[in-house]
Amino acid sequence: MMIARKLDLALEARDLAAPDGAALDGVRVREDTLHGLPLTRVEILDEDGARTLGKPVGTYLTLDLDDLPRERADVLRAARAVAAALRSLAALPEDGPVLVAGLGNRAVTPDRLGPQTVDHLLVTRHLVAQLPDEFGALRPVAALAAGVTGTTGMESGELIGAVTERLAPACLIAVDALAARRQERVCRTIQLSDTGIVPGSGVGNARMALDRAHLGVPVLAVGVPTVVDAATLCLDLLDGAEGFDPAVFRREGAEWFVTPRSIDTETEVLAKILGWGISAALHVDFSVEEVEKWTS
Repeated sequence: MMIARKLDLALEARDLAAPDGAALDGVRVREDTLHGLPLTRVEILDEDGARTLGKPVGTYLTLDLDDLPRERADVLRAARAVAAALRSLAALPEDGPVLVAGLGNRAVTPDRLGPQTVDHLLVTRHLVAQLPDEFGALRPVAALAAGVTGTTGMESGELIGAVTERLAPACLIAVDALAARRQERVCRTIQLSDTGIVPGSGVGNARMALDRAHLGVPVLAVGVPTVVDAATLCLDLLDGAEGFDPAVFRREGAEWFVTPRSIDTETEVLAKILGWGISAALHVDFSVEEVEKWTS
């Protein structure tokens, strides 16, 4: 019996569908590097490819970090790669206001990547509006840490939808923590896509989709896996072993997820990489060093 694996990464879905690297109908894969970091571009071209990978038609970019950057120079290099990858997505408009939404729960360490990223963004909408002579040349960027239903009483999609309707941005960038299939990808992989996102889908708690169909504007998604579903991890580690029952980890109300012991420090570093990288992509006249200065 085929047991569903919980994962958010298009690259892992492709590897699962074609373990030997064979070509898949409706899917195109290309390898590259950005600022010395490996980049894999997975393009789902049509509905055949979408059904095969279980992902919407669109482009998915995966940046691989050899290890979590510790030195400032390595953090800045990773941020440059994020900026370059984001700018390469055709759905990102060259100008116009942008809303960045950080999804997740600050009170849950593996889930706070989105709100933490917002803390490191260069937000400018208020400056452009209030001081046009000094800051009128900047792109207006607004940020929102949407919170979760348990603390706000609202779906994040409802809140983001209302703000999007009010601000009418040229696009929305949604930042969220993801779930991976393999433990080596946790906190070591950054995925960017132009297809939007369904918050919570990787951990079996899917909420309202954030995409163009629901919000009326292009939606780009940026995320890092911070957990592995325990059953998915065991399926990979014990592939082919007899007697393993994944249902042990998936009893109703008692699902298990695995996260690194140092997840608190890892998400803080990753939030800087994403926040500075997104900011540099949106403010093309700013280097990541300048973004770091202005957001510190």
